[in-house]
Amino acid sequence: MARVWADTEKTFDRFADLRRIGIDEISYKRHHKYLTVVVDHDSGRLVWAAPGRDTKTLRRFFDALGAQRCAQITHVSADAADWIADVVAQRCPAAIRCADPFHVVAWATEALDVERRRAWNDARALARTEPTWGRGRPGKDTAPRPGREHARKLKGARYALWKNPEDLTERQNAKLAWIAKTDTRLYRAYLLKEGLRHVFSVKGEEGKQALDKWTSWARRCRIPVFVELAGRIVRHRVAIDATLDHGLSQGLIESTNTKIRLLTRIAFGFRSPDALIALAMLALGGHRPALPGRINHPRISQ
Repeated sequence: MARVWADTEKTFDRFADLRRIGIDEISYKRHHKYLTVVVDHDSGRLVWAAPGRDTKTLRRFFDALGAQRCAQITHVSADAADWIADVVAQRCPAAIRCADPFHVVAWATEALDVERRRAWNDARALARTEPTWGRGRPGKDTAPRPGREHARKLKGARYALWKNPEDLTERQNAKLAWIAKTDTRLYRAYLLKEGLRHVFSVKGEEGKQALDKWTSWARRCRIPVFVELAGRIVRHRVAIDATLDHGLSQGLIESTNTKIRLLTRIAFGFRSPDALIALAMLALGGHRPALPGRINHPRISQ
């Protein structure tokens, strides 16, 4: 596999016309074995992959690219990993770095889940102070135990809080309505999560104005985890604004990662990352290997 890819690579310049790229990592094996992958946003091709996920690994890509072509890179999409941001700033200082919207909204989802667990733990603490029932069924005159009931309902509210409003079932809508009545702080955290998601649905200048309002609201919300998130958003504001302006996301590279995982499953795993990289480049690099006795025709765009 590696030999076929080495022969194929000699027939074309895989770094030609690179302008907008996406960078991400993917786990290809247990025990924290990762590949760093680079995708061309304009052609949709996988252009480079190597084992590792650190600054040293990513510098190898820019070394292969060369200083002249590094200067031609205009946009780079990635998550908020510092090892990517630092290398991009060093090697492509003129490139616009775009933060992935999915990862930014995921920060809010994680903050919401922290708040949900806080509310659940508070309800459990209240339940421990309530009288316990004796053996058998409780009688009609037995005092209710609201803390235990509240904790039980909150435990099953995770998906109602995580899902987008348009995807909620009738039962999950009822669960949200119950949270709005019984735990206003948790419901406020849910609205903050949805507010951040709305920012990326409108985009452009309207999205930036919506993000300004969201940041002001999060700073005043009196929910510590969202106050902290507001500071994180401010620190990454330049990359987030670039995303709102240019509309780049990691959707393409996540699709590429999914196909690489499929190749790994079909092959029942790989002993060496070199074989996986060679197969991924042949399958996703946009170029066919030369077959003996056959004429290679260029791919036809449909």
